[in-house]
Amino acid sequence: MSTDYQRAREELGRQLRELRVESPDGRLTGTELAERLGWPQSKISKLENGRQTPTDDDLRAWAEATGHPAAFGELCARLKGYESHIRSWRRQLATGHRPVQETWNTLVADSRTLHVWENSIVNGLLQTADYARHIFERHAELQKSPPDTEDAVRARMKRQDWLYRPGKQLNLLMWEGALRAQVCPSEVLAAQLDRLLGVVGMDTVRLGIVPLDATLRLPPSNAFWILDERLVITEDWHAELWLDDAETVALYRRVWETFAEAAVYGTDAQQVIARVRRGIRV
Repeated sequence: MSTDYQRAREELGRQLRELRVESPDGRLTGTELAERLGWPQSKISKLENGRQTPTDDDLRAWAEATGHPAAFGELCARLKGYESHIRSWRRQLATGHRPVQETWNTLVADSRTLHVWENSIVNGLLQTADYARHIFERHAELQKSPPDTEDAVRARMKRQDWLYRPGKQLNLLMWEGALRAQVCPSEVLAAQLDRLLGVVGMDTVRLGIVPLDATLRLPPSNAFWILDERLVITEDWHAELWLDDAETVALYRRVWETFAEAAVYGTDAQQVIARVRRGIRV
């Protein structure tokens, strides 16, 4: 978890504790507040100590139960302030994957240059519909989100129009392991690799593959996007992390350049992809 995010959550917890202690009805204990709210006492403790992220409903209930209903607006603004950078999958996927894909479509449409590192799957801008379908199905099952797979696939495919617009540039680096990941049936993976072979040489795409046997200066850790040197987006199992301070963006760009040094391009990249493709039994 991000240190900045954790500090922000702890600060919100301290504010919640102050509201409880300074209740107009007199100081409330954690147990008393839990009884008023009908919550387990452990939830009060977790929220006050920054070990759980509250929802809007949690904040509203807390403000009212402690006798500070007017504090809800400030609490909600603080929550939204740090969630603009830490975007939990639980919240984002509450209505399915399509809204998340549409947000990404807007971000990409507004960008001219992308620098992307992928270490586990084929990047969404180059996915086939069948490959994307399996990715969405697996994630919907994991996150227990509404199953809107076909809508999500259509939204992701629409984003690929960006690749055919003048003035756009995708600088994509992929770990060879991402080509080999059996996240879909063999015939789907084979078709996906054929798609990758076809994009090598596109004017708007510079595709680099980091071979498994390449010498690396850094471990091939989590994937990330750099959009126009203004925003970095990376993700973990629980959330997306949006980072827009210049120092952090510069750090991720240095990481990208380090992986770029280990990558192969053009016909050499095609050879790596073709080698993986030949190993798939369809």
